[in-house]
Formats: sequence, C-alpha cells, structure tokens
Amino acid sequence: MHAGDVVSRVDGTRSGDGGVDGIIDQDALGLARIYVQAKRYAADNVVGRPQIQGFVGALHGHQANQGVFITTSTFSREAGEYARSVNASVVLIDGARLADLMTKYGVGVQAVQTYTVFRVDEDYFE
Repeated sequence: MHAGDVVSRVDGTRSGDGGVDGIIDQDALGLARIYVQAKRYAADNVVGRPQIQGFVGALHGHQANQGVFITTSTFSREAGEYARSVNASVVLIDGARLADLMTKYGVGVQAVQTYTVFRVDEDYFE
C-alpha cells in the first residue's frame, strides 16, 4: 500500500483465524485485497521462517497473493529470505519500521513537542 492508496474497508478477524488477523480492501468491490498478520512480541522474540511460512500458507488458503506481516519485534534473516522467495507478495514490517510509518503518517501517535531550528541568514548581513 502506498501513501496515495485509498483503503475502502479494513476488517479485523478473531484469534483462531487461520493465520490472518485482518483484511484491507483497496477498492469497494474487494478485488484488491491485502491480508494482514500482526504479532505483538517482546524485542527479543524474533519472528522466524516458520511463522512466515504459516502466513504464506494462510494466504494460499484464502486464494490471496498479497500479505503484510507486522511485528513489534524483528524478523530473522531466514524469514526475510523466505518472504522474498515466494510467489505471493509478502511485505515484512518490523517494530522499527512500524514506528517510522506510524510517525510519518500520524497513525496512533501524538506530537508532544515540536522544535524550531534556526540558521543564520548570511544574506541579511551583507
């Protein structure tokens, strides 16, 4: 999904969901669907290849070819390699990237303080 994309609907599902936590419909007809898996893990709990394989299996079970796996922790090297090697388009978003996206797009965050940095205008003194 890109910054200019329109999301027409986001459905959350329950646990025991077969490896899918939510669905993003990018159009009103549901023709362009992105399936989402989200894991809230401690920083030292690395998401490995088996979890990505399970998610890819869930995508195939839904006849889907696009998915986003989000974690608050990190992904192992093997998980990243596997995600890049499968036929489905699987995007991995780790905790650091999630925080960057949240702050960039202002989702789930609030600005607490803003700083203004000044630079001397050398033309003014000429």
